[in-house]
Amino acid sequence: MNSSDARQSFDLPVDISAERQVLGILIKHPSQVDEVVDRLRPAHFADLGHRRIYEIILDLYHKQGRISYTQVYNRLVADGVESPADLLIALTESFVSLSELGPCVESLIRQEGLRRIIKACDSIKTLALDPSSEDLAALQARAQELIFDATQSNGGPENEVKNLLEVLSTCYLNLLRRREGLEDAYGLSVRFPSIDGMTTGFKKKDLIILAARPSMGKTALLLNMVTNVAKRGIPVLVFSLEMDAEQLGDRIVLSELFTYRQNGQPMVTSHEYQTKLSDEQFQLTQKVFNDLYSLPISIVDKRGLTVAEIRAKARRCKAENPELGLIVIDYLQLIKPPIQSNRSWSLIVGEMVRELRDLAGELDVPLILCSQLNRGVESRENKRPMMSDLRDSGNIEEFADVVMFLYRDDYYYPEVAREKGTEGLAEVIFAKQRKGATGVVQLRFVKEYTRFIEETKREVSHAAR
Repeated sequence: MNSSDARQSFDLPVDISAERQVLGILIKHPSQVDEVVDRLRPAHFADLGHRRIYEIILDLYHKQGRISYTQVYNRLVADGVESPADLLIALTESFVSLSELGPCVESLIRQEGLRRIIKACDSIKTLALDPSSEDLAALQARAQELIFDATQSNGGPENEVKNLLEVLSTCYLNLLRRREGLEDAYGLSVRFPSIDGMTTGFKKKDLIILAARPSMGKTALLLNMVTNVAKRGIPVLVFSLEMDAEQLGDRIVLSELFTYRQNGQPMVTSHEYQTKLSDEQFQLTQKVFNDLYSLPISIVDKRGLTVAEIRAKARRCKAENPELGLIVIDYLQLIKPPIQSNRSWSLIVGEMVRELRDLAGELDVPLILCSQLNRGVESRENKRPMMSDLRDSGNIEEFADVVMFLYRDDYYYPEVAREKGTEGLAEVIFAKQRKGATGVVQLRFVKEYTRFIEETKREVSHAAR
């Protein structure tokens, strides 16, 4: 494995000179490893000999926090490399100045990115020309997946294997950030303190299920959370498979109008918004519109989408908005199942949920999926949802990282709720959290404005499973 002697030919873009210069600088100036360890992976080196040397450098760095010429030399000897001293001397003499490191690293990143794109195109061409290939929709989804992976700056699957030292280093840095009170050390806050307190924010890659019977307020709570997230400049992608975009827009406006009150009374009622406003009310509503115009919320309101189509649109949105912070889907039972499937509905739904969890992981965002509960709730005296109410709908419980149920006593027993003073009170039941406690928090639901507001009561049942 002598890179200087090997006459390798490459059909793909490479910069062998830059590879040699980067390795030479790292071996002669070990402190420079800190500058490149988070940017370069072994795959950035096309020459297999160069790649192995960089793997050795990374291994020494992660285990000891430093490298040396002698350590690299000894590892090459152990690998059976001929004349390792000549190889290392040639590398360390391949550069003139430390200032060459930055441009050479940029060159390696560019060449590796071009290689990934070319390989993806070749794979797509092979798939398209295969007479036994899948149906067109599946082929398009696979092509988008290949292109998406090829155009991600981190190089996709190359980062899947991590040693424990790397993992614990990241965990420790997060611990320090939490200790310093830095918000980004937690998950995604939805600005309902009781919900955020239970979850410490929704975590990237997590699938969050928000389930309830119809008319409990699932969509309202979902939109309230979406708006709260977007107000912090975090892009959100909404898939609305039931309501059209204009209906969602009106709901968001109404929810914001609720915050404008005079002597405790709303200045614009839901009825007035949908009929005719006074000049003063119109000016106020205009202000709400102006405040909302800049929110980074994208809405897909096409009905009958398949998981493959949702995945394709989400990937495109992520490519256009790398800072995408949240995806929501309203709701599971309206996703179109695969064509010509002879499996049971339960298995089909379970597979769709698994694919959506995979999508959350692929795009590195939390994904909130609304779901209807089965009718078994209605036959019980206590109509609060339980995990068993999900089980007729596939393996939702198994694949979900968080399961939240929404329940309002006044929906079933309005007169009793009025007598008890619990009218408008909504329970958010955390039935499952992989990374947190289960329990119940309370919000108040103002139905006319599709607005949830914070209540202080919170019950934590037990630690996460």
